[in-house]
Amino acid sequence: MSDDVYSVERAAALLDLHPRTVRGYIRSGRLRATRIGKQYRITRADLDALTGRPPAPPAAPAVEVSSIVQVDGVDRATADRLGTLVLAAANSARDPRRPLRVQTVHEPERGRLRIVVLGDAADTAELLHLLDALLTGGGALLTGEKTDG
Repeated sequence: MSDDVYSVERAAALLDLHPRTVRGYIRSGRLRATRIGKQYRITRADLDALTGRPPAPPAAPAVEVSSIVQVDGVDRATADRLGTLVLAAANSARDPRRPLRVQTVHEPERGRLRIVVLGDAADTAELLHLLDALLTGGGALLTGEKTDG
């Protein structure tokens, strides 16, 4: 449902009617409106009901996931490669209106890489599956070793 709220004048302009006609619709009960002081406010849903347009479908609830991945035993070069791969995967997320946000932090004194991921649950899950595949089976890819292929 849309949260748009209009004055009588704006509603009249949208309906291509005179404001007096819109006020008449309100007084007769043909158009629902809320009175605030001496003025009326009309919602988009009430305008749609008057014109016979179906109401807009409700928006899907937004779900955002935050994940912190810690990888131990990582040197600077491997951290850079892994960070580049993760950022490239995050930039190819399915919904460009809700991009994944990724931040990587390498702690060279501890040999640790932390990856923080914020975003859509499905895109985050895909990114975590990619990370799992890289960390458990992609050792040669991360270390830069050449493989026979």
